[in-house]
Amino acid sequence: MTATERNQIQDLLLSMRRELEGKPLVRIEPRDGDQRDVGAEEDEQPLQEMLQSIASSRNRTLGELLHRVNEALGRLEHDPEAFGECTECGEDIPLARLKAMPYAELCTECQRGQDRPRGLPTRRKATDFR
Repeated sequence: MTATERNQIQDLLLSMRRELEGKPLVRIEPRDGDQRDVGAEEDEQPLQEMLQSIASSRNRTLGELLHRVNEALGRLEHDPEAFGECTECGEDIPLARLKAMPYAELCTECQRGQDRPRGLPTRRKATDFR
């Protein structure tokens, strides 16, 4: 990877970090009110719980992505010559992949090896729920 390409990737990472840090955490307040209230408000509780779950998932995903971006910036700063090499096999990560995911640590082949094969169920029998 050339110095110009590294600078492009660094600019992408810094832009992503600014964007991620600028997004506020979503907070959905628990439903207030007397537990004795019934009727239409009773139907709101499942919706409220679903919104809390979605907000929590979004916040966690943004936090994880920000962490990956900061790690990539750290790798770029500490060892710029090795940046863009797959951490598993040592081959160069294609520039197009780095432009799409500047925080990528693995080449497409190594990433494919770590991803779960598509089409296979995650659970095979009822006891897998434990």
